[in-house]
Amino acid sequence: MRTFPLAALAGAALLLAACGTQTTSARGDGDRRCPSASPLPPGAAGLSEGGVRITSFTGAAAAGGDCPASEAAATYEVTNDSGTPMTYTVALGFRSASGGAVDVVTQTVAGVRPGQTVRRTVRPSRLPSAAPVVTGAEISKVRGVPAAEAPSQGGPCPRSGVRLYADQGDAAMGLRVVGLHLENCGTRVYRLDGYPELQLLDDEHRPVTGVRVQHGGDGISSGTGADATPVPLALKPGEAARATLTWRNTTGFGDPVNAPYVRVHARPGADPVTVTPELDLGTTGRLGVGAWQRADAGTP
Repeated sequence: MRTFPLAALAGAALLLAACGTQTTSARGDGDRRCPSASPLPPGAAGLSEGGVRITSFTGAAAAGGDCPASEAAATYEVTNDSGTPMTYTVALGFRSASGGAVDVVTQTVAGVRPGQTVRRTVRPSRLPSAAPVVTGAEISKVRGVPAAEAPSQGGPCPRSGVRLYADQGDAAMGLRVVGLHLENCGTRVYRLDGYPELQLLDDEHRPVTGVRVQHGGDGISSGTGADATPVPLALKPGEAARATLTWRNTTGFGDPVNAPYVRVHARPGADPVTVTPELDLGTTGRLGVGAWQRADAGTP
């Protein structure tokens, strides 16, 4: 299998304090002043890793600043050092002076060509007036998948004629449940029969070994939806199906296994789609996958 270098830094602590000159807020609030964007010195230690770099930050000054959270902004660059077009998902956190999280905003940077650098600016979501003053930003997580295998929840219908993506899942007492969703957005009937084919990948898109992918949730947990009986499906345009991934993150003897990516073939021979369910499998060595089931009308 061909592997792709990952532009990723999971949980990186790149806390950036604003230090620009004070200027009146762009929104005309003369009583609350924000510094201008502060460029970061090129090559500064800890500010560039894995092809992702925060280049400037706008927010409250380190001393005496009174900048509304809505005025904060961080600009970052994504550079694709691989040999294939990539689509990146970047989660950027805004922090207060105490280091606490004020907001986390996630952006998708699609179709970055090999060797290309793309710049984006991100602001906090709409926050209440009582929100802490934003004094810095950090990269929380970056995931990258080959653009041809990027999941799709909306927009133009992929060449395959189906959209496939993973939801945010649910976690309780160490049990994890994530749904795979497939929608026929094409013009022909799309047939499914049985289980999706899965390949687990690590941070560097290398295959993960030592994990048994089993059909159903037997021995993991009941009531997750993974134990439904496989039935042939003929999805008309606009119809959808769902399959369930389930696992536990129990840790015993041995090294815990994490597989952020899962390469999914909806049926044998189908174009692959790489989703990011963030499998934290502990030392269980097992992942349960349910059969495709028709989704009820209106199911997200």
